[in-house]
Amino acid sequence: MRNWVPPIVAVLVSVFSSIIAAPFIFRYVGQTVGWYLRRRTSARRDLIFARVKVEEDDYKSRERRFPKSEDEDWEKVESYATGIARNGEKAENDWEGVIGFFHPFCNAGGGGERVLWAAIRATQKRWPKAICVVYTGDHEVDKTAILERVESSVMEHLLIGELQNRFNIHLHAPNLVFLYLQTRHWVLSSTWPHFTLLGQSLGSLVLAYDAFSLLVPDIFIDTMGYAFTLALSKFFFPTVPTGAYVHYPTISTDMLGSLDNEAGQGVNAGTGKGWKGWAKTRYWHLFARLYCWVGGNVDIVMTNSSWTQAHIQSLWGPNRTNRAKPSDVEVVFPPVAVEELTQAIDVSPASETKREKILLYIAQFRPEKNHALILRAFSELLHPTEGQKTADGLKGSSLVLVGSVRHSDDATKVYDLRLLAHELKIKDNVEFVCDASWPEILNWLRKSWVGVNGMWNEHFGIGVVEYQAAGLVSVVNDSGGPKQDIVIDYAGGPTGFHASTVAEYVQAFTKALTLPPEERLAMRRRARASATRFTEEAFAKRWVVQMAKLVRMKSNGIMTKR
Repeated sequence: MRNWVPPIVAVLVSVFSSIIAAPFIFRYVGQTVGWYLRRRTSARRDLIFARVKVEEDDYKSRERRFPKSEDEDWEKVESYATGIARNGEKAENDWEGVIGFFHPFCNAGGGGERVLWAAIRATQKRWPKAICVVYTGDHEVDKTAILERVESSVMEHLLIGELQNRFNIHLHAPNLVFLYLQTRHWVLSSTWPHFTLLGQSLGSLVLAYDAFSLLVPDIFIDTMGYAFTLALSKFFFPTVPTGAYVHYPTISTDMLGSLDNEAGQGVNAGTGKGWKGWAKTRYWHLFARLYCWVGGNVDIVMTNSSWTQAHIQSLWGPNRTNRAKPSDVEVVFPPVAVEELTQAIDVSPASETKREKILLYIAQFRPEKNHALILRAFSELLHPTEGQKTADGLKGSSLVLVGSVRHSDDATKVYDLRLLAHELKIKDNVEFVCDASWPEILNWLRKSWVGVNGMWNEHFGIGVVEYQAAGLVSVVNDSGGPKQDIVIDYAGGPTGFHASTVAEYVQAFTKALTLPPEERLAMRRRARASATRFTEEAFAKRWVVQMAKLVRMKSNGIMTKR
């Protein structure tokens, strides 16, 4: 018996030592890979700096020969972040380095891309010597083509009848670099027909390694929602500060709760029943735990709304606290083309005479947009229950559904909605406008009465802000960003109405369509004034404050816990 004691003790000591040493070995492996990637990409880094210098010198030479009168002065930078550079002084002693923006679909032309370009513009104005690198998978376009689309304005697109990429954001080309990824298909939903959430998240790790194989940045920021890439960055490069701009959580407590709630809202409501539902519930909860751990690795977190902030704080907060992250989750509202809409659409007593009793819903034809709810509410509005009459102010009302049709699934959705309108006996009062041009959309915004939003827990609601900027009376779902951040009381009065059920939407539509003229115009003006909270300038001020924290961390060589 005694002969067995030493081997048992040796095994126990070995196992215990392995457990103790495992984290150190894991960390050592990660940092070794990081060292290899830095060494592998150092030549490209030197090449980029040299090329940027040449392009900058050429840019300055052309500016001397052909001076422009512009508000973008790249040497005299207005600082919104205190403690780094004084207002109006040259930033000669300011930070210079490489800021990597992870945005594999940078040429998509949506609201997320507007955030990306506005963020780069604000960063360039504040740190003119920094190099902004965009990791993208858009191989079909080069730098010149991307910038032409980003810098074109709404008015330019009015002339050619296009809708996409109407950002009117002017970027400083010399210190903006695009690096092209080869593995973007790893994050496509079509690559992962099953276990899509996990598959795309793991696929983003492949894509991130692809990015780091091209260049290791000094600061790494994800602006598309691939949080797993930030954890990989910390694994390889502990001293590289990481930032995330979160448009919506990959998974949320509302999503988890909806599985077992048949009466709930959302496309997954009630799908947690049965053995398949049980398996889906377990899978989602396990993924949520992984997502929580990943989020704890991010140094600076920004969200697009109070709703997103609350969910991210709930999911990531405990792990961020355990890792002693230096900043709370902050709301940075996304930039919206408010100024362009206010210039194009008048809100005055004269414009009131040109508006029609149109309820306008601009949204992609996707299930979560809940067009069916709006159709049923509109039917109830026109055909009230027995014993009730349609109010005089509601006669002649129409519903216009404007949205893009991306593929056959969307086309099928539109067909089903047309059938529903026919069944509800409102087909003569409902118009479907598919793939409208921007001039068409402007025309609908100019002449419509009410702007409608039907999506449950929409994370922000850029379309609702556009309603407000255009002077529409908004009727939005009583949830998410539209409720908490956009359609709120402003300047002592309401800017619209909230609703959840068919009956509530009917009531809100009735109020919006029958407001007395003076009260109606006052609400439109309040809504337009409220929309100024979401301009590009407002976004830039908040963005630079958060960006300054990352720059300060890098300058001070801070290494946060992983």
